[in-house]
Amino acid sequence: MTTEFKIVEEPKKPLAMHPKKFAMWLFVASVGMLFAALTSAYIVRQAEGNWLYFNLPATLYWTTAVILVSSVTMQMAYWAAKNDQLERVKSLVVITTGLGVVFLVGQLVAWKDLVAQNVYFVGNPSGSFLYVLTGLHGLHIVSALVYLIIVLVSAYRFKIHSKSLAQIEMCTTYWHFLGGLWLYLFIFLLLNR
Repeated sequence: MTTEFKIVEEPKKPLAMHPKKFAMWLFVASVGMLFAALTSAYIVRQAEGNWLYFNLPATLYWTTAVILVSSVTMQMAYWAAKNDQLERVKSLVVITTGLGVVFLVGQLVAWKDLVAQNVYFVGNPSGSFLYVLTGLHGLHIVSALVYLIIVLVSAYRFKIHSKSLAQIEMCTTYWHFLGGLWLYLFIFLLLNR
């Protein structure tokens, strides 16, 4: 009786990612490249001269604090979802959404403060760049607020829990990205005004 042993190689598992997560990462990368291009253009244009120097509105300091706190509440919502604390998820997503709205209102107040300093969208390029950078970031915050509302509806329908985290995980990642992007823009503007 002879026994034959065959060595069978286990097939390697392909690297896989949830298709929606992959799409989100592509979107995040493209937004990052957009803002990298804009800040590069800012530096190049500033070096050409004819640049109006002005103080950043004080409102931008507290909106920075608001976006950082909102990142903490969003992360807490994700952790609560991992632990099936669904009521906590709902309340933390509502708080994060509220903080996002406060951030946007603060940005509008900052624009009002810029107008009070005679810094307009049309005119000197320094003002134009500031309005474009903060406006585009604000537009992305609006898209994230829509996403937060979708997550909140899903939480109320019990579609977010420890076994179904993809949606809140992607929302958390996007929200953290926008918070980090704002921090980058704020520091950039502080150092290059």
